[in-house]
Amino acid sequence: MNKTHLWPEQPSETGDTITWGVTIENANNKCSHLWYRIPVEYKEIITAGCEPFVLGALFMAMSQATDLVVHGQVSPSLLRNLEEFQNAWISWRPEWYTKIEIMADRELESSKAVNSARAIMAFSGGVDASFTAWSHKKGQRGRLTCDIATGVMVHGFDIPLDRGDDFRFAAEKSTRMLASLGMTLIPVTTNFRELEGDWEDTHGAGLASCLMLFQDNYARGVIASTEPYNSLVIPWGSNPITDPLLSGNSFQIIHDGAAFTRSEKIRTIAQWPEALRNLRVCWQGEQKDRNCGRCEKCVRTILNFRVMGIDLPECFEHDVTDQQILSLKGLRPGTPQFVSLEEILSTARTAAISESWVTALEQCLYKNRMGANGQHSFRQRLRKIIPLTLRRQFHRSM
Repeated sequence: MNKTHLWPEQPSETGDTITWGVTIENANNKCSHLWYRIPVEYKEIITAGCEPFVLGALFMAMSQATDLVVHGQVSPSLLRNLEEFQNAWISWRPEWYTKIEIMADRELESSKAVNSARAIMAFSGGVDASFTAWSHKKGQRGRLTCDIATGVMVHGFDIPLDRGDDFRFAAEKSTRMLASLGMTLIPVTTNFRELEGDWEDTHGAGLASCLMLFQDNYARGVIASTEPYNSLVIPWGSNPITDPLLSGNSFQIIHDGAAFTRSEKIRTIAQWPEALRNLRVCWQGEQKDRNCGRCEKCVRTILNFRVMGIDLPECFEHDVTDQQILSLKGLRPGTPQFVSLEEILSTARTAAISESWVTALEQCLYKNRMGANGQHSFRQRLRKIIPLTLRRQFHRSM
């Protein structure tokens, strides 16, 4: 099998930031780069290990069917877990990914954090992350409660790298939210999404790679769940099956909150005034630092509040209309978006809510389901006549 090499680069300081990166050299000797940039004040707590870069490059290597050769130190326990991680994803997407071997110049466990109880979490300012931060800091999770001290917000994921001002304004909102809980926000900028990979598959590994930058100072990295256990969407980049497999012995990745639906999470964070003012769920609107109030995710979140009997929060300028609900298109059954809307409709029916928006949502889901069924039947016919090897070649050429 061909090999892709990860060559660590020297950290470089520019102004008030410092960048850690690797050169990625593929089998044709072509080079690209993967990098992470943080405020220079945090440089002393960044790991010297290559684990973040292994997670960052993993899906690219699986997609290209090339082994990874890491010219640095990697935890053997992480490498062991990544064997099973690959097994899961290859079973879910056999036409997309190939099992690869990961080899490191030095296999050595990272030293455990001084405070073995302290945790760091991925924090976007959205519903799932807000629920995780609030419920843990308020001691509402029983024996599962983590001592989450810090949130990491990533520039280059939902806010593009060329929208620096939007990220700065969004990070200011997240900083206010976490400060009200006694937490710190660390902004991380990365070009992870420029690597080859489908974001719907890769985002969990991307989040874990950013958290693992801080593995020497924290014992746990927390990723908030997307869907609840009773309606899991598999495959999906972040899930309770494969997220924990992104762990090593000294740094545990926790998939948090899957025992709760999105509406139940909304009911919990409705107790948090800073969240109601600063919650940011939108990624499709023109202004990335605020909620547009029109896209599918904004509409869905407003309906989450509405079905729980909670007034429109301050973070949304306008309520949604029945026509906006009916206008939602391109929703595919089985996706997190569709499942979440079905959960809202089910909750409304259970509560005997008979307002017009419930009928509009029912009609919206019906139309999207009928449209998707035709597309699904066509894809199934193609799968029967196109061999797996050709489907793999087609995917890798895209």
